[in-house]
Amino acid sequence: MSSGGKSGGKSGGETKSTSRSAKAGLQFPVGRIHRLLKKGNYAQRVGSGAPVYLAAVLEYLAAEVLELAGNAARDNKKSRIVPRHLQLAVRNDEELNKLLGHVVISQGGVLPNILSELLPAKTTGKKKDQKSQEV
Repeated sequence: MSSGGKSGGKSGGETKSTSRSAKAGLQFPVGRIHRLLKKGNYAQRVGSGAPVYLAAVLEYLAAEVLELAGNAARDNKKSRIVPRHLQLAVRNDEELNKLLGHVVISQGGVLPNILSELLPAKTTGKKKDQKSQEV
């Protein structure tokens, strides 16, 4: 019996396929990003390097936000990242705040901030000390 076709086990020349994400050393899906770039009508043609580059940039941004949010969660003695931690992470970082300036994070709240004009005036004993020294 001859085993014709692909159903009979691996033939000699067949190798295991690796994803483009694995080849690039990324976690984000290169193939899915390529498909979305083609279907999004951003350009007539999409090169093979564009989705790899975009996946790398998106993965870097996600890792950066998650690291800062994890630090914010640890500062608040929590083990789970909630939207409040994402808000604190993004708004305290200058570059991420500029990138996500017009973004509203639901359930994120605001940064704690009290204007100095609203704080009570400080009464120091310096005036009394100066008068006693002058006399």
